[in-house]
Amino acid sequence: MMDVNVYRIAMSSPDDIEGLKELINKGDINPEEIVAILGKTEGNGCVNDFTRGFSTLAFKTFLSNKLGKSVAEIGERIAFVMSGGTEGVMSPHATIFTKKEIDQENNNSNDEKALAVSVGFTRDFLPEEIGTMTMVKEVERVVLELMDSAAIESKEDVHFVQIKCPLLTSDRILDAQARGKRVIVNDTYKSMGYSRGASALGVAVALNEIDEEKLKDESILKDWSLFSEVASTSAGVELLNCEIILMGNSNKSNSRFKIGHDVMKDSIDLEAVINSMKDAGLEFNSLPTEEDKRKIVNVLAKAEASPDGYVRNRRTTMLTDSDINHTRHARAVVNGVISAIVGDPMVYVSGGAEHQGPSGGGPIAVIVER
Repeated sequence: MMDVNVYRIAMSSPDDIEGLKELINKGDINPEEIVAILGKTEGNGCVNDFTRGFSTLAFKTFLSNKLGKSVAEIGERIAFVMSGGTEGVMSPHATIFTKKEIDQENNNSNDEKALAVSVGFTRDFLPEEIGTMTMVKEVERVVLELMDSAAIESKEDVHFVQIKCPLLTSDRILDAQARGKRVIVNDTYKSMGYSRGASALGVAVALNEIDEEKLKDESILKDWSLFSEVASTSAGVELLNCEIILMGNSNKSNSRFKIGHDVMKDSIDLEAVINSMKDAGLEFNSLPTEEDKRKIVNVLAKAEASPDGYVRNRRTTMLTDSDINHTRHARAVVNGVISAIVGDPMVYVSGGAEHQGPSGGGPIAVIVER
C-alpha cells in the first residue's frame, strides 16, 4: 500500500528552495520520500528559457547536500519537471510529490481509490529521434511501466501524465548532420512542438486513446484528430530524455488526496474547469465554495492558441502578435480563467498543447484533499 502526499510552495525566484527547506525542517516532508518536483518558473518558456535548468539545478543541489548523494544520483531518483512562463497573474511555484510504502493489514485494497503517483525516465534521444515515432514508442513503454508501478489497473484511472521532453539546439542539429542524419525540423523553436507532440502521442498510444495503426511520423503536428486527453508535455533545453510523472487513482493508495480531470475545448472553457473539480470528488452546484477551494492542492492544465486564430468564432491576435509569442498569450488566458474560479493564481499552466486535447484546448486536472 502506498501513501502519496502533495505540497505546493511559492517561489520568489527560479532558485528559491526556501519553501521546500522549511517543510523539511518542520518535519512535514521527509526528503528521502520525494519522487517528483513540478515547477512553474518565470522565464519566457521558449528555447532560451534557462530558468528551467537553473531551478532544476537549485533543487538538485539542495537535495544532494541534504541526502548526501551526488547531483547525478538525485536526478536518477527524482523527476524534475520545470515549465517556463508565468505570464499574466500566474504565480511562480513548485509542487512537491512524496511517496512511501506503508504497512496495512493483509495489504487490502481501499474501497475508495486515492491518488497514486509514479515517475520514470526514457533513455536519452538522439537529435534525429526527437519528434518521431521512436520517441512515441519509448514514451509508450515507460508510461505502461509507470501504470504498473503505481498499481493503477485501469487506464481510465490515469488522470494526468506530465512529461518534460528535450528539444533541438543548433549544436544538436549539427551533431546529427555530422553523422549523416536528418532532424525532424531545423527550427529550434518548432522542434519544441514536435517533441511535445510526439511525447503526448506516446501517452495516447499507451492508454489506447488512439489507434496506433493510424499513427506514423507524418501524423505528428499534422493530424490534429489524434490526441491524448491526459497528456501534458513541456519541452526544455536542459535534458535529452523524457522525465515522466504519471498521476491517477488506485485502491492500493492510502493517500488523503485524489485527482480528477476533464478536457478544455478552448482557452475559456470554464465548464471543463468545474467538471475536473467534480471529477476529483468535490460536490457543489454552480461554483466551488470557499471550503471547496481550500481542499484544492493544485490545478494542472495545458494551454494553446487555436491554430485557426479564433475562439468561439471570434478572431484573436494570439498567432499574429509579433511581440508576444502565442504560447505566452495562451498561458495567461487559461491561468486567468482557472484563477478566477479557484480564487488563487498559483496554478500550473503549461503552454504548447500539440496533440494534448483538441486543437485550441487541452487537458486539465485537479488534485484535491479528500
